[in-house]
Amino acid sequence: MDDKTRKIARRLANKMIKEVGPAVREYAGTELAGAEVKTGADGTPTSFIDQIAEEKIVTILKNADVYSYLVSEEIGEVKLGKGKNRKVNLIQELKRTDLDEEETPKFIFLIDPVDGTTNATKEIPAYAISIAVAEVNQGRAATINDVELGFLYNLANGNFFEAEKGKGCRLNNEKVEPSKVIKINQMTLGGFTKSGTSEASKLVDSARRMRVLGSVALELSYVASGKYDAFLDLRGSRIIDIAAGKLIVEEAGGIITDKYGQKLNNVLSIYEKAIVVAANNEIMHKQMIDILNDNQADIIGKIGIISRIDQTPPIVFAAKIIDYLLTNGREVIIENQLVHELVKLKENPDLNNIIQESKEKYPEIAPMLDDINFNIDYEKISMNLYDFDCDMALILGGDGTLLRAHNKMQNNIPLFGINMGTVGFLTEIEVKHTFEALEEIMKGEYYKEKRTRLIVSHENHNFKAMNEVVVMTDKPAKMLHFQILVDGEIIEEVRADGLIISTPSGSTAYSMSAGGPIVDPKVAGFIINPICPYKLGARPFVVSDNSEITVKLLKKGKNAVFVMDGQINEEAKYEEEIKFKKSPKDALFIRTSTKYFYEKVKDKLNEGGIKKSS
Repeated sequence: MDDKTRKIARRLANKMIKEVGPAVREYAGTELAGAEVKTGADGTPTSFIDQIAEEKIVTILKNADVYSYLVSEEIGEVKLGKGKNRKVNLIQELKRTDLDEEETPKFIFLIDPVDGTTNATKEIPAYAISIAVAEVNQGRAATINDVELGFLYNLANGNFFEAEKGKGCRLNNEKVEPSKVIKINQMTLGGFTKSGTSEASKLVDSARRMRVLGSVALELSYVASGKYDAFLDLRGSRIIDIAAGKLIVEEAGGIITDKYGQKLNNVLSIYEKAIVVAANNEIMHKQMIDILNDNQADIIGKIGIISRIDQTPPIVFAAKIIDYLLTNGREVIIENQLVHELVKLKENPDLNNIIQESKEKYPEIAPMLDDINFNIDYEKISMNLYDFDCDMALILGGDGTLLRAHNKMQNNIPLFGINMGTVGFLTEIEVKHTFEALEEIMKGEYYKEKRTRLIVSHENHNFKAMNEVVVMTDKPAKMLHFQILVDGEIIEEVRADGLIISTPSGSTAYSMSAGGPIVDPKVAGFIINPICPYKLGARPFVVSDNSEITVKLLKKGKNAVFVMDGQINEEAKYEEEIKFKKSPKDALFIRTSTKYFYEKVKDKLNEGGIKKSS
C-alpha cells in the first residue's frame, strides 16, 4: 500500500469514526439501543445501535470515489463505492481476474461498528469501533496478515489507537508498548475462557487478576498499551473483531497467536473465527501456551529408540543417534528388534561399505554418518517395546513405523517421529533436521501435542487405534451389510466393501483415499466412512468424539475382519457388535515446530505421498 493509498484509507476511516461516535453516543444507555431489529449476516442478533452505526459506515463507503470491499457483522460482505452497493462473496470475488483497474476495489475494510454492544446499551464505558484495512490483491483470497492499517476508537472516552504495518502503534498520537511483566502470577489477564478445560482454569487461577470487559478489540488494545499483560478468547473471536486488534498488538511489540502458539493466518470472511492468545512478550506468551496445552516441558532424560528395520540406512542412522544421546548424558533404551540388527551390523566385516551405501541412498544425512561409534553394548540396553518406560520414544521411519510403536507400547509415552518413510504425516521432522531438533528438545524447547485415540471393544476385548479402524470382509470381492449406530440411534444401514472409523489424525490416511474429509486434529470428532457403498446416498459422517459408535454385521454367513492402524487384525461374525469410543488418554507427540496442519497437508499430500527424486 503506497502513501497515497494509505492517505485515502485513513481519510475514510477517520470519517467513519467521526460520524459513528455521535450517532452511538446519542442512544447509549437507552432502551432503544438494545432493541433487536434483525439477525446479522454472521447469524447473531443485530441491535438498533449496531444498525445505526453500520448505516453510517455503509453510506460513507458507498459515496466514496473509490471502490472498497466491506466485511461487517450486520451487512456481511459487500462491494461499495461510486454510489453502488452490491452483495459479494469476498473469497470468490478476490479470485476474479476479469475486473479492469477502474472496477477493482482498492481496500478491504473489516469493521465491527460497535464492539461491546451490550456495554453500549447499558452505558458501561467499554465499547469501540474497530476498523482494519487490507489492500486488495486480486487473484487470491486475502488473509488477516494482509491487514496493513488498524484503527480503534473507544466510543465511550475518545481514546484512539492507530497502527500501521511496520511502523508501530500509537495511542492518541503517542507511541505505546506492552508491559514488561514476565511472571504468570503477576499477570493481569483479560478475555473469555469458557472452554470447559482444566488448563484454561489453571491459567486463570495462576493470574494475579482477571478482567472480562466484553470488547475483544478494546481488550487487545489494552495488551498493546500495557493496561493488560495478556488476553485470550477460547470461544473463537470473529475475524472482524480481531483484525485491527491483531495489528495493534503486533505493532506495539506484543504477540498474538492461536491456542497452540501458531501464527494466525485466517482468511478474511464474515464467517471466519479464530481462537486468540495475546501476550505482552515472548516469555509470558510461552508460559500461557504451555499451560493451555498442558505442555510444561519436562526434562527428557530417558529416550527409547525404535526404527524401521526393513532398510539398512535407518538402522545405521539409529546407531548415530544412540551414540549422540549417550554422549550427551541421556539414558537410552533400544527396541530389541533394532538391537538385533545393530549387533549384526556391528559384527559385519563390510560395515564401512554399508555405511557408504547408506550415505549414497540418503545424501541428506551423509555428513551426519561420519565417525559413528558402534563400540556400544546394545544388548545391555535392549528392551521389549511392550515394556518401554521412558520420557520420549524416538521413532525412525514413516507413519507405519510410528503406528506400530504406538500400538505395541503399553505405556502412554510421548512420540517423536523422524521421517525416513514415504509420507511421514505423523512424524515431526525430516531426517536432515534431526540433531538440531534433538538439541532443542534436550534444552526443554518443545511442547506436547495431544491427539485423540479410539478404544475399540469387541466380545469383551479392548484395542486401541490412533489413526483408524477398518472393517472389511474376510473374503476378497465380497460386500458386507452394516448397521451403524451413534449413541444408540441408527444413522445408516449400508452394503459396502468395508467401513472406516477414523480419528482426525487418520483423516489424511486411508479415510481420505476412500473419499473422506480431511479434518483438523483439533476438531473433536470421528469420521464414519463407508468404502465403495452400494447406495448413492451413503456418504461419510463426522460425529462428536463424545459419542459411542456401534457397528453391527447384518448378513448371516459373512464374517468380517477389523484392523487397527494396519497393525492388529481381529475377526467379527454375524450380529456381533464392534463399539468405538474416545480413549480417556490422548496420544502424545513431541513437537518442536509450529508448522500449521494445513501447510503440512499441502507439503505431504501434493505429490500423492511420493518423494521427488533429487
